[in-house]
Amino acid sequence: MRRTRPRPRVVAAAAGATALTAAALIAAPISGAATAAGHPGAAVKVLPAVAGHHLIKGAGSPLTIAQCQAKWGINCYTPLQYRQAYDLKPLYRAGVTGKGRTIVIVDSFGSPTIQHDLDVYSAQFGMASTHVQVVKWGDVPPFDPTNPDHTGWAGETTLDVEMAHAMAPDAHIVLVETGVAETEGVTGLPEMMDAEKYMVDHGTGDVITQSFGATENTFPGFGQGDFSSIQNLRYAFKDAQRHGVTVLASSGDGGATDAMADGSTDYPYPVNSWPSSDPLVTSIGGTQLHLDDAGNRLAPDSVYNDYGAGGGGQSHVFSRPLYQNGVRQVVGERRGTPDISMSAAVDGGAWVYSSFDPTAVGWDVYGGTSEASPLFSGIVALADQLAGHRVGDIHQALYALAKGSPKFSGIVDVADGTNNSYDGVTGYTAVKGYDMATGVGTLDAARFVPALALTSRRH
Repeated sequence: MRRTRPRPRVVAAAAGATALTAAALIAAPISGAATAAGHPGAAVKVLPAVAGHHLIKGAGSPLTIAQCQAKWGINCYTPLQYRQAYDLKPLYRAGVTGKGRTIVIVDSFGSPTIQHDLDVYSAQFGMASTHVQVVKWGDVPPFDPTNPDHTGWAGETTLDVEMAHAMAPDAHIVLVETGVAETEGVTGLPEMMDAEKYMVDHGTGDVITQSFGATENTFPGFGQGDFSSIQNLRYAFKDAQRHGVTVLASSGDGGATDAMADGSTDYPYPVNSWPSSDPLVTSIGGTQLHLDDAGNRLAPDSVYNDYGAGGGGQSHVFSRPLYQNGVRQVVGERRGTPDISMSAAVDGGAWVYSSFDPTAVGWDVYGGTSEASPLFSGIVALADQLAGHRVGDIHQALYALAKGSPKFSGIVDVADGTNNSYDGVTGYTAVKGYDMATGVGTLDAARFVPALALTSRRH
């Protein structure tokens, strides 16, 4: 997931982060259960779905689209523009705001200013804020603003919290902080999976969003065809399925390829990453929005492919799940990703407010599929509220809806662009119907949320 193309005023985020939303008010630490002992694959580095897709650091206030274009050559969008673009206003008018539902975000280190930052972000755009409950999992070190691992994860944390809140303003947010530093090769995934299983077992959360991923090929045993190091990490997802909890993951930003174990070099051929590739996880890819100042579309969405590219392709670990039998002509005999997509392009990046770094307090612009996954987590929270129950594993409902009329399903096809890698790895072209560039496409929330609520079974 390295960056291979020049970008305006890019501020590189630390490798090893992408995550969610949180608060400065910290819940009582949870101890125990946060060890890596006995978990195969403990040495795998957890890399961010986005590394370095952080532009415009510490601006004094959000700028207009025209100002962003003039100053940096990109479009910059606010949550109000997203709400218009995804047709959320009819749901809000009907009282569907995510109230009574909980989004769980799992992240390393978190941000010590997350509640304050979410409050400022919300006030800027005339939105009510919400309380973010922070749960510290294991030995989480004190936040160090001079540590690039800490600040990198804090930036991703801020992005994910604010994006989830932008879609589901009344949903409760739980941020689970782990004490993992992937840039040093420290155990990451086992601790994260332990934390997620604990949340599921204790009824905390209706949807879990994950903006981290490790390339399948980097797991121990992969080269010998031994996938047990991944299979043995799936316990949290199996538990989530039993309890009706929806699990999401960013599809990555390397297009059809992704990072090697060093975290900076991409494979020269198609690969995929876990947990996005897991059949129990809904893989969220990326699109590029083309909006005016009011948030209306000037053109249909295209594939995210500017300062990165939306991850997608065939898993080399998992065979085609039953719910993808209808798209077997695209995915072949393997699990294909992504499943569905939302905004992720840097040219069309999201305004985010942060103050965890005292040297750069202010407004930032982010892009990448670590934006898309928390955006979609808010959509799931809305569907949970409207249904009156958790919609659970949405794959079957999602692919069934994709076969129907868009006027009912709210699924909007994306048929422009490719997710070719800037490292020269040929990706996939967005075409009519399912493809491995954007999945089934994107969504119109006013239609998609009721359709998903109606189609999903009760848990």
